[in-house]
Amino acid sequence: MPETLLVSTRKGLFALEPAASGWRIARTAFLGENVTLATVDPHSGGWYAALNLGHFGVKLKYSPDGGATWEDRAVPTYPEGEAFATGDGKPPAPAVLKLIWALEVAGPGALWAGTAPGGLFRSADGGQSWELTRGLWDRPERANWFGGGYDYPAIHSICLDSRDPNTIRIALSCGGVWRTTDGGKTWDVTADGMFAEYMPPDRRTDPNVQDVHMMKQCPGAPDHLWAQHHNGVFRTTNGGKSWAEVPTVAPSVFGFGVAIHPRDPKTVWLAPAVKDECRVPVDGKLVVARTRDGGATFEVLRNGLPQEHSYDLVYRHSLTVDHTGNKLAIGSTTGGLWTTADQGDTWAALPARLPPVHAVRYAE
Repeated sequence: MPETLLVSTRKGLFALEPAASGWRIARTAFLGENVTLATVDPHSGGWYAALNLGHFGVKLKYSPDGGATWEDRAVPTYPEGEAFATGDGKPPAPAVLKLIWALEVAGPGALWAGTAPGGLFRSADGGQSWELTRGLWDRPERANWFGGGYDYPAIHSICLDSRDPNTIRIALSCGGVWRTTDGGKTWDVTADGMFAEYMPPDRRTDPNVQDVHMMKQCPGAPDHLWAQHHNGVFRTTNGGKSWAEVPTVAPSVFGFGVAIHPRDPKTVWLAPAVKDECRVPVDGKLVVARTRDGGATFEVLRNGLPQEHSYDLVYRHSLTVDHTGNKLAIGSTTGGLWTTADQGDTWAALPARLPPVHAVRYAE
């Protein structure tokens, strides 16, 4: 199967393949339906796609043949009687699946799913059935989690340690960063060093209120992780035991997307924007910020990206890098898609206007 880029959008899943002029749309699926996320099983070659159909609920689909046909899979289900705190002073609400916001393949048939409202689920049979990770769900600290952009907490980042399948790190909005070393039985919060400017001074460093927008781990150096936070960028070199702010990001420390080189933990890409209510590129110029020295300095990459009246926001799953560390793709809320084959020095736009992009991911 040729190299493929999966683009999940508000109106369908688009599979792109290389062409003489760059990339072309080779296949579409679920046209007109809200596809929130897609991922690839490197063991079977199959594709998973998560959909949010509003009144008809959340759906999970699986394709064994590169998108030619699709099969239904089960979705994570909260046990009856479970509830979650909304963080706004209201009584706890019933825990009903709102969104699959993270989906990672841990091995043949093994999947982890991060959901809203704040549940982590595991499947051992390719999504045919799911089990709630009680070790995390039953933590008393969960009562302090709350929603960021949504009215409920949500797990959007799942980082699998390449050295040990039992070590997993997750990040959520809003609830900080958590780690297990025993496959999900027990968890500890690992957000030391992060701070929340939006909280009162006495709760500024509370690990359970940290609004992490996205967290990525370097596969070749798993102790190195980067997190795009609501009010800054943070990195750790010791597996999350402590985090340090990276204040040098230009032109802004606010954003959602993070991409980290698969072998070089000092090479990272971010998609800066104007923070809080505005949430558009700084000065109407879409750029990518790249560091190659662990955040000591940043280059602002703009060659091939729109530099006038660009209001393309890049969501947290819409900035990705391939296994070589050379090819990247970014998708925007206004349907733009750009790719690069030289680590961001030059970008090329897809000659199409897509629906708003939720996520991009290389199928490899």
